[in-house]
Formats: sequence, C-alpha cells, structure tokens
Amino acid sequence: MGTCLVLLMVVLMVQFALFAHSEPSRQCKPAFSQRLYKVEVPAELRANQRVASVHFDDCKGGGEVILGVSDPAFRINTNGTIYASRRLLLSRRTLKFLVYARVGERHGLGKPHTVIKLQVQAMKAKMKQPNRKRALLTTGRRSETATLYFSQLRRSGSSRRQKRDWVIPPISVPENEQGPFPKSLVTVKSDNDKHNELRYSVTGPGSDQPPVGVFKIDAISGQMFVTRWLDREQIASYQLKGHAVDLNGKQVENPVDLLIQVIDQNDNIPEFHSTVYNGSVPETSSPGTPVMRVTAEDLDDPQQLNGMIRYKVLSQTPDFPYPTMFTINNSSGLISTIASGLDREKVPSYMLVIQATDMEGSSFGLSNTATAVITITDKNDNPPHFTMSTFYGTVRENMVNQPVVNLTVTDLDEPHSPAWNVHYSVVRGDPGKHFAVFTDPATNDGVLTVVKPVDYELDRQFMLVVEARNEERLVGSRFTPSSSATVSVMVRDVNEPPTFPGGMQRVRVPENLPVGSRLLNLTARDPDVDMRQAVRYSKLSDPAGWLTVDLVSGRVTTVAELDRESPFVSRNTYLATFLASDSSGGTGTGTLLLELTDVNDNAPTVRPVEAEVCERPDSRGINITADDADVEHNAGPFSFELVSSPRDIRRNWTLDRVDGRRVHLRLRLDYLPVGRYEVPMLVTDSGNPALANVSTVLVKVCTCNEAGDCALVEPFVASLGTGAIISILICILLLLVLVLLFAVYSRRRDKDHATKELLFESEEDVRDNILRYDEEGGGEEDQDYDLSQLQCPDESPSFKGPGLRRLDERPALTQPHYPCRGAPPGHPNDMVDFIGESLKAADNDPTAPPYDSLLMFDYEGSGSTAGSLSSLEASSDGDQGYDYLHDWGPRFRRLADIGATIA
Repeated sequence: MGTCLVLLMVVLMVQFALFAHSEPSRQCKPAFSQRLYKVEVPAELRANQRVASVHFDDCKGGGEVILGVSDPAFRINTNGTIYASRRLLLSRRTLKFLVYARVGERHGLGKPHTVIKLQVQAMKAKMKQPNRKRALLTTGRRSETATLYFSQLRRSGSSRRQKRDWVIPPISVPENEQGPFPKSLVTVKSDNDKHNELRYSVTGPGSDQPPVGVFKIDAISGQMFVTRWLDREQIASYQLKGHAVDLNGKQVENPVDLLIQVIDQNDNIPEFHSTVYNGSVPETSSPGTPVMRVTAEDLDDPQQLNGMIRYKVLSQTPDFPYPTMFTINNSSGLISTIASGLDREKVPSYMLVIQATDMEGSSFGLSNTATAVITITDKNDNPPHFTMSTFYGTVRENMVNQPVVNLTVTDLDEPHSPAWNVHYSVVRGDPGKHFAVFTDPATNDGVLTVVKPVDYELDRQFMLVVEARNEERLVGSRFTPSSSATVSVMVRDVNEPPTFPGGMQRVRVPENLPVGSRLLNLTARDPDVDMRQAVRYSKLSDPAGWLTVDLVSGRVTTVAELDRESPFVSRNTYLATFLASDSSGGTGTGTLLLELTDVNDNAPTVRPVEAEVCERPDSRGINITADDADVEHNAGPFSFELVSSPRDIRRNWTLDRVDGRRVHLRLRLDYLPVGRYEVPMLVTDSGNPALANVSTVLVKVCTCNEAGDCALVEPFVASLGTGAIISILICILLLLVLVLLFAVYSRRRDKDHATKELLFESEEDVRDNILRYDEEGGGEEDQDYDLSQLQCPDESPSFKGPGLRRLDERPALTQPHYPCRGAPPGHPNDMVDFIGESLKAADNDPTAPPYDSLLMFDYEGSGSTAGSLSSLEASSDGDQGYDYLHDWGPRFRRLADIGATIA
C-alpha cells in the first residue's frame, strides 16, 4: 500500500514537471480576441456613430499595429473602435465585412494579416402596416432581389395629396462591378397587380434621359436591371422615378422615387498638382518655419477612406547635417523645418520625395510621389573680411578723382545680394576728407579714390583706417558685423605753378591817368618751397593794350591813355590777366580789375540830327535831347543855346526848355519857305570844368496838311494795258536773241583769227606754241619703209612749194643740192657706208641747215628754255658763212653768232 502511494506521488511529480516544462515553450500568437463579432445597430446610422469595438492582442511585441476594415462605409481607429464613416441606411438586415490587423516594425510591416469577420445586424423595427397597401424593401445577398411596393394613395373628395407611409431608402450599387450584365437591382411591385394587369416603367437620367439605357425595367415583372458597370467619378447617383399603369395607360399608383447611389471603390490614385514643387526657406531658420505646401487630389469620394489622402516624406537629399531636416503635415501637405542648422554656404538646396497615399495613408492605400526642391536663401551670416591687414598706395598731389589702391575683401554670402554687397568708409586718418572708397559692383572690391587735392608741402603721408560692412544687417553673433584694414598712402611731390594770393586784385584809378603811371606790383608765390625756383611775369590778356608788366618785379604800368568810355570797359571796370611762370614751366594766372573813375572828357551831343517841321509857326516843333557819355555828375543838366552867327538862326528859330536834358525847337517866323535848314546850337554839360559842343540839327521845312504833319506827294502810278505788257515782253525776247547771235558770231570770229595768227605770226610773237610732229615709224617691227627718201632727199614731200608757209620756216630751195644715188645694197655694212656718205655730203653743203636728217624743227616762239641747237660733230670749211641763220628767226640767232665766232 505504501509502495503504491509512493509510486503515485512519483508519477504525479513527473507529470507536474513535464507540465511546468511545457508551459514556457508555448509561443504567443497575435490575434483578435474573437473570430466573429456580432452586433446589432439601428437601421439608420449617423456619421461617426460608434458601431462596435474589437480587441487585438499583439503579445506585447511592441510593433506597430495597423487596423482596417474592408467596407469603406466604416472606419476603425487604433484602439479597435469601429465608427460609421457617413450616414447609413441599412438596406439589408445583416451586413458582414472583414476587420484586419497587421503587425510590423516602426518602419516596415513584416508579419502577415490577421483577419476576422464582423456581422452588423439591423435591429427589427415595429412598423404599422397600412390596411390595404404596403411598400416593403427587403435586402439579402446580392443574388437576392429586393421588392419595392408602391404606397397607398388615399382618395377622397379633396384633391390634396396624401403623405406616403414609407420612405424608400437609397439603392446602393458598387462602381466598377464586373459582369455579366444586365444585373438585377430591385423589383418594383404594386398591390393592384393581383387584380389588374399592370405595366411598369422608370424615367429619369440613366433610363430615358442621358446617359440613356444604364437602367432598365421589365415592364411586366417590374424587375429593374443595371446594364453596364458604373463610374462614381462620372455620376455619383441617379434619381429615377418608377411608374405603374394599367393596360389603358391609366396611372394606378403615384410615381415612386428611386435613388440609386454608386458606391465608391478605391480605383483612383492621388495625383499631385505638379510633379516638382519649388520652395525656399532662409538659412538659420528655426524649427517649425513653414516652407511650402504640396497638394494632391484623389478623384474618389473624399468623405470615405478611398479619397482621404495623407502625406509623408520618403527621402531627403542630401542628408546633411541631419537626415530629417524637414517634415510634412500629413493632412495639409505643409512642409516645414524640423531641425536647425540650415546653412546655404554648406548646402544650398534640398530635394525631398513626397508621398501621398489614400486610405488615410494605410499600407493598403494607393500612393503617388512628387519632388519638392527647397532652396536655402541667403542671410547675412558672414561679414566681409579684408584679404590683407594693410594696403599701400601712392597719389600725386593736386590730383582729383584718381584711384589710389584697390581694397579686396571676401564674403561667403550669395554674390550680388544685399548680404554680399559691401559698403566702405574711411573711419580714421583723413580729417580733411581727401579720400573716399567706392565699391566696384562687379568684384565687390573697394576703390580708394582721392576726391580732394592733397598738398605734398602739408601732408606727405596718410595712414587711413577703412571699415567694410554689408548693406544688410548681420544676423547671428558668431562674427563682428564689420571688418577694418589700414591703408598707407604716400603723397608724391609734383611741380606746382605759382599762385597769386587772393587770385584777383582791384585797383581804382581815374581814366585820365598819365601814361607810364604805376598801378601795382604783382606778387606770386611758388608752392614748391624746396625747389627754390624764380618767378617771371608776363601779360596774358589786355584787350585794349593799355598795360605792361615787368618780367622780374611784376610792376604793372600804363602804356596808353585809359578811357572809361571804351568798349573794352564794362561797368567802369577793365579786366586784364597776367601769368606767373616758374623755372619748370608751371604757370599761374592772376586777374587785375581796374576800376576807372569818370573824368569829364566827353562833350554832349544832341539827337535827332535830322527832323521835319511845318512852314507855319503854330505847328508842332522838334524835341531835342542831349546825350553825354560821361556819368551823371559830368553830364546833365544841360544848357541849350542857339548860336548867334549867322543872325538868321535866332531870327528864324527859338528853343523852349522842357527839362534838364531836353528842349523844344520851333519856328519863330510866321512863314518859312519849304527847304532844308541847318540849325546849330551850343550844348554845355554840368561837369567841372564844363564841356560844350556845337551840334547841328538838319531841319526839313515842308508843307503841312490839316493835321499839322508834312504832306506826302502821291506817286504817279502808270497803268499799263495787256497789249503794252505783251509788247515789252516781245522786245525783251528779241533783245535776248540778238545778244545770243552776237555771242556766237564773236566766238567764230575769234576762232578764225586764231587760225590766221598761227600761219602768219609776227616775229615779235614769241609765245610757246604746241606743234604736232608726224610719226616717224613703228620701230624694228616696221620694215615697210621707203629708202627713196634717202636716195633723193631733195624730192622729199617735206619740202613745200610756193604757197602758204610759216614765217619762221626755212625758204624753199630752188634746185637740189644732193644728187640722187642708187639703191644701197642689202648688206648692213653697205647701209653704214651709205649713211656716212650722206652725212659727209651734208657737212660739205654750204647752204645746208644745221640739222643732219630729214626731221624739221619748226620755230616754237621766243623765250624757250633751250639755250642753243648744235649739229652733230662734223667737219666744215673755214670760209663757210652763217649770216643766213639770222633770217631763220630768233631761235637760230645764237647759232649764227657761234658760227661767226668759229669762222
């Protein structure tokens, strides 16, 4: 017995150990708490009304759990609560859909689905049925057909329409439904078809209106069909009316409204409005700074999950300094910064890949992507820095607007932006404001420029401190807002011209100053004190030539009498300029203003010098005005007096004083014959001493008209008729023709006279004449020549017979002096002998002219530049005479004298 108990205890212990060992080996599997959930809800569900709640156990895996439902009419949140997505009327008593769960890591779903079924059953409603007619809509599986009954129309004596007992719920048809078509939707029935044969029909868009033929109804059975697949994005619902009539076409029921709603399916992916979005954000922006907004649109129902879009950032390029520099609002698509550290100088732009997914971004939704390019705009976070701490330059004294040195800087900000542009200023070392720094817009360098002349004798070196800062205010506190550098400027000495202290000197003298009077001594100073140069003076401008200046001392004296009334004097002032020159050629200009005081040196004159007056004494006289070139105290008032000689002046004329400058001249006699009269008068000024002048006024006495003015004689105007005018024109034309004929005749006569003078020219006419000589052959190629001219030279046609000849031509010979010879042989040596014999015969001929060939040199007039003519070297007899050469004209007289001297 004891042994059995021990064995029993051992067995129990072994079993307990085995059980305890097997418990840890069990693995937890994520699952829903139930495989099937059944709930009852009202037949009408409001939007966002809670339907059910499910529980999913993920075994504490810590992964992300995604819950979803297969029917878009419902939605589920992360805690498993299921809500109605919109207002629903349950057309079927029992509605089943799937609830799924998917477990994955934070950034990727790796485990399979867990799916359960949820059965939603509409609670039964107790409704009061009508006594005679009913309208029911029952819904079961898709293979079942719902039957719809028309409501009762209560007929009474009143024509008032009765309220229906039923509200027909919408008929839901999914879009994109597969065939075969037609598919049955619902059956429309009337209670009257039990007793009468009825016909059914539907009307409205989709039936007998466009789009026509989408829905059909069997006229006898009342069964309604859809003939093709539907597209909610084109038409979301169809409003039809069902009709029931008897065979006579009489309406037996009121038309029933049939609302067919197309159930949305997720058949459209989100579409971005642009494939690339461009935005910008300033560098150093704080987290949360908005950048830009991207927008996608889904053609599915936006009230359902199919059209609910969620956004997220898939990637960022580059991922510096952090891989997540930007974030996006998953609902609005607003991109904003999420981290600090944006630096344009390191990363000028980022490229983000944005994904838009429907189904509220679930992994079962459809997605699309777009690119967002974010440009990092510049801020002034980098101040300018000089490339050197000290710059050196030189400038010549007295130079203006000349660059001295270029100041170079570096700035890491964006070129040609306010954060990059530099403004320079001289902050120390230039109390006289001689320098300014201008910015080169292309290079951003500073150009130190002298804007005010510097003087080597005063400042030989400048040590400037130049500051550079950006146009835009510096952000951040990493750097100081400006940079400074030292500029050493050396001043170079140049030769400066002498200068006159004050530049302009005034001297006041009377205009009658004697010639040779000293006016002043010019004093010029040479600024180049180290050079010790001598200064010399000269006159630059003296329009009237009144002055002279000493070369060394600069003493200015007069060389002519000064005249205040001269045209070179303006407002009593005479302007002259002088030059002061140093040894190096530098010149300076000084101005002398000579103020001339007036002296009474101009006698008065009167105007007008000619006038007209009537012969009667009671006529208007003549107003005489006195003028004086001197100033007022040496001019008026004037005294006027008629001269006493001749006596008839005062007897015929009288003067009436008007004021200090004018008198009235009029006739004193009762009558004065018409004519021209000279009226001299003595005019004296008020100067000290006074000057007087006798001025004569030429007065024309004329016959006056009734108004007291000189009468004008009407000119005689001769009127010519048309005939007279034509006669005058004909005479003018004839005169022109005669002049033309005379000109032609004179020209022809001059031409004939010139021809005769050419033939019979006087020996006294020694003008050069242009004579034409005949051609003498064509050279070696001209082989067709006549040797008979050489054989009988006396018979040559060059010798003219009696008749016309030139005056200077040699007289014609009466008998030949050269005998004819036979034809020469054809050998060239015989030709030489022939020419030699002819030359010898010509030399021995005492009457031969001084030429050795048949060419004839005519007389071309006296005064030729040719001194003489000589023959070829030939022998002649000593007793030969040359007196006959005097008869040949002036050109041969010199040759005759030479021949006489030789003889």
